[in-house]
Amino acid sequence: MALRNFTLGDVYRRNAECFPDYPAFLFKGERITHAQYLRRVERLAAGLARLGVSSGDRIGVLSQNSLEMVDLIGAVALLGAILLPVNFRLNPDEIAFVLSDGAPCVVIAGAEYHDAIVALRGSLPSVRYFVGVGPVHSSLIPFSELSETDVCLPEAAISGEDVFAIIHTAAVGGRPRGALLSQTGMLMAQSSLVQAWKLDERDVNLGVLPLFHLAGLGLMLAVQQAGGASLITAKFEAAQAARDIASEKVTVMSEFAPMLGNILDQAQPGQLASLRAVTGLDTPVTIERFETEWPNATFWVAFGQSETSGLATLSPYRDRPKSAGRPLFWHHIEVVDGDDRPRPTGETGEIVLRGPTVFKGYWNREADTAATFRNGWHHTGDIGYFDADGYLWYVGRAPEKELIKTGGENVYPAEVENVIREHPAISDVVVISVPDPQWSEAIKAVCVRRASRNATADEIIDFVGEKIARYKRPKHIVFVDDLPRTAKGEIDRAAVKSMHGRA
Repeated sequence: MALRNFTLGDVYRRNAECFPDYPAFLFKGERITHAQYLRRVERLAAGLARLGVSSGDRIGVLSQNSLEMVDLIGAVALLGAILLPVNFRLNPDEIAFVLSDGAPCVVIAGAEYHDAIVALRGSLPSVRYFVGVGPVHSSLIPFSELSETDVCLPEAAISGEDVFAIIHTAAVGGRPRGALLSQTGMLMAQSSLVQAWKLDERDVNLGVLPLFHLAGLGLMLAVQQAGGASLITAKFEAAQAARDIASEKVTVMSEFAPMLGNILDQAQPGQLASLRAVTGLDTPVTIERFETEWPNATFWVAFGQSETSGLATLSPYRDRPKSAGRPLFWHHIEVVDGDDRPRPTGETGEIVLRGPTVFKGYWNREADTAATFRNGWHHTGDIGYFDADGYLWYVGRAPEKELIKTGGENVYPAEVENVIREHPAISDVVVISVPDPQWSEAIKAVCVRRASRNATADEIIDFVGEKIARYKRPKHIVFVDDLPRTAKGEIDRAAVKSMHGRA
């Protein structure tokens, strides 16, 4: 073992020594202490090793949040294997792509997804074993069997620089790209949050975000790094979330609109009193309502990406409303022009950064990785500026990487446009974001119909929902005779936004 090496496994071992009887995870009335968690993940890691899983092997998982998924995350870290979480909101073709792209040797399915995984067996040649949680299909190995025998973990030289997870980002070019996140990158990113929020073993995280999402996974790991606990939730339900906050004295949470607003609507007097820190993507109206109704709590604004292993900036909303906060420790952030020269204070440019939290590149995408890492910076594709006090202000995405964030999920217009163009009645389309009071942003498609062909808005929306994940469906459809063009004959997206950028 390297002298200066430190991994997620060291966090688990430290917690088992320092906080053995403190809860690490809470799920449906079950309480798992830090000491119990270490034993659980060691047994599961040994079971995976018996299947032949070793350092660098990918393990795919399609599951809602559960104790089994939490155990798998820990076991993967102990083995030096690579977690390949799949967004369960994707449709079957998209799920198949992520698994095929990551080429896992084992795929584990939650109870709700056994049939989906069985249907993919013949199309995933890399997979040696298909495993199911709970009562399983006859062709799946029961997950419980992996932890049935005594622990005998193989000797493995695990490095903090080893890849820990492949998180597939939204489809900027029509297909998702897998971002390679290291154990060190995750530990450093989450240590920034531990410091900023002064997390310790008394903190409890309300784990309402799915663990395939870095926002959910990152906060869980941050609280675990501090010796605290996470209350794991399979599905979000606002009234239950308010009751959980009250009963377990939840102190921190991460959310996406409209979660917080719904909790505020459902909460009974006093139920949210234990909350002290919340972060996520939400509207100023909801944030200000939250801080007015619960003045002892703070909403923290932030900026981050999967590629930065979590949050890169963070500040209380009330310090500089509507900004994205200030840079956290371990992040050197600049705003640059097209030649990567720093822009003056107050002037916009691309947000770039470097530091130990930057991801290791895109899985099997050398050209994309080289372009993203050019000139010694991670190029985020996001546009913003710094004010005189060091607060970052997010403006939007670079045109080639335009992104819509709806309800916390990333949707790239190019992917939705490609699907809509497949409809026989549509000759061209531009997809843009528009403000939305519930989801923060919504998807709007500006469509040109072919001559002598007809299509309704509902027909286009349903067509998209049949081809890709339903959260990528446009909420608004507009039909126009033609789209504005630049002098070069290209679609003028800025002009489309100017004309149609309202709901």
